[in-house]
Amino acid sequence: MRHQHPAAFTRPSLRDVRIAPYWLDSAHAPRRSDPLAQDTVTDLAVVGGGYTGLWTALLAKERDPQREVVLLESRQVGWAASGRNGGFCSASLTHGLRNGLERFADEMPLLERLGRENLDAIEKTVQGQPGHSIDCAWERTGELTVATAQWQLDELAELPPLAARLGGHLELLDREQVQARVHSPTYLGGVLDADGVAMVDPARLAWGLRDACLRLGVRIFEGTSAHRLRLASTNGVELHTTYGVVSAQQVALGTGALSPLLRRIGNYLAPVWDYAMVTEPLSDEQLASIGWADRQGIGDAGNMFHYYRRTDDNRILWGGYDAVYRLGGSTDERHVRDAETFERLSDHFFTTFPQLEGLRFTHAWGGVIDTCSRFCAFWGQALGGRVAYSAGYTGLGVGASRFGAQVMLDLLDGQPTQLTSLQMVRSKPIPFPPEPVRWAGIQLTRRAVARADANGGRRGPWLRTLDRLGLGFDS
Repeated sequence: MRHQHPAAFTRPSLRDVRIAPYWLDSAHAPRRSDPLAQDTVTDLAVVGGGYTGLWTALLAKERDPQREVVLLESRQVGWAASGRNGGFCSASLTHGLRNGLERFADEMPLLERLGRENLDAIEKTVQGQPGHSIDCAWERTGELTVATAQWQLDELAELPPLAARLGGHLELLDREQVQARVHSPTYLGGVLDADGVAMVDPARLAWGLRDACLRLGVRIFEGTSAHRLRLASTNGVELHTTYGVVSAQQVALGTGALSPLLRRIGNYLAPVWDYAMVTEPLSDEQLASIGWADRQGIGDAGNMFHYYRRTDDNRILWGGYDAVYRLGGSTDERHVRDAETFERLSDHFFTTFPQLEGLRFTHAWGGVIDTCSRFCAFWGQALGGRVAYSAGYTGLGVGASRFGAQVMLDLLDGQPTQLTSLQMVRSKPIPFPPEPVRWAGIQLTRRAVARADANGGRRGPWLRTLDRLGLGFDS
């Protein structure tokens, strides 16, 4: 999407913006748990207080209520990606149909079914089964993918037949049908996934999972960084933390792109900064001007794409497009602010919804996505099978993290299951090269992706080479 408005137009919308994740700036935020104060012993130690870690701890206790489970979080539960994302909870485990078919064609019917079952299971947990109930503004409204260029519309037309072959259903919409749902002069058509995506308040989901874990007896220590992992003399594993040692029979790692305790995980991950903003609440008149009565999530079909949705208090969250990799893979919190990206996002927002001119943004922030070269999760084990890890969700972890937790627990149990037998679980993505080649390659790819979007979607020599190598980057 090209720049449409001068800075003098976009900057007033950001004049009073607060640089902080909207979801975390909430009265629902719980008091932080105390950090670990002394050495402790447990059956299972979970590292990371995001969705992957929380689901792992919760499912472990549901499988075996007698299992002692400890969860360690370096900051506060939900502080990182799990509290900063757009709140799109998708059934897809493979980052979409095309990505899955390119990598796991034979397994895709099964992976699609497992993804739908996973989304249904999350919904049951949120709605009170088995005995939890999480107040997180859950809405199974689906997702609308819109075309803003003819080449995008042509590509979207291929999706409904693919979905039907795999047991799913997508509806192709023409311009009039899309405009009847949401009014934007940029929309040429789209595809509606009416049931495969839910909208959720991501921080409240994390906090609700935290409460569910505590009710089942999980011991949670926040403000506790794990910095060393090694085999213990007692055939267990020792986790050395800021304030003590956790001795565990097994360890599950769910740290995403942040400080992996196993160096091998970092070889597969590129921490990419993604940015989002939230508007002030819309008036009834403003809401009427855009329609959007069904409240589905929306994403556009460009390689460099935006995602957006309505919140439960009728704001609009608007994010995506820029995906920024910092030299050396920096995850320093100073990168939460990126004025150039915020201005670009504001410009694109008013290009999409010119009828909302004058609307202000109240919050803007960045967060790190754990990107891998196949754009969907990977798994592995270490230290004789006593340690399992899951990472690489590339933006779709809100839903897929629960599936990732199931896989980790199956791996730790040591018995073959349907999940551990999947090619998706048994294989790994292609690792990224070391720095500075990694940084240079990612910058080259981002420029090539932007050129493709501006050139009718036609992928140049560099992107075609990556496609052949199984590194089919989009944004």
